[in-house]
Amino acid sequence: MRFLNTLLWILLAVALAVFATANWHDVMIDLWGDMRMAIKLPLLLAVAFGLGLVPTLVYYRAKVWRIERRLKQSERNLAAHPTTPPPPSAPARERPVEPDSPF
Repeated sequence: MRFLNTLLWILLAVALAVFATANWHDVMIDLWGDMRMAIKLPLLLAVAFGLGLVPTLVYYRAKVWRIERRLKQSERNLAAHPTTPPPPSAPARERPVEPDSPF
């Protein structure tokens, strides 16, 4: 399974490298007014991907942090207030001894 994971990442890196070399030309971006900026297309796509990825990662890390905090609080509460052991069970009633019967 580790081999397949490595192979997948290598194929993805090769595909990205081929895409970047095939599309390595300037793209003009209109900023504001009459200002324009020339940027390479793969770099523009990487920046756009990063700008979309950062908020998602921040949200994910904040959610994991909140869950870990709640879990630690629950563990502290459990350690501070251990559960009481269940009451001992009542002993089984003994059957009364019947007198010897001829029948």
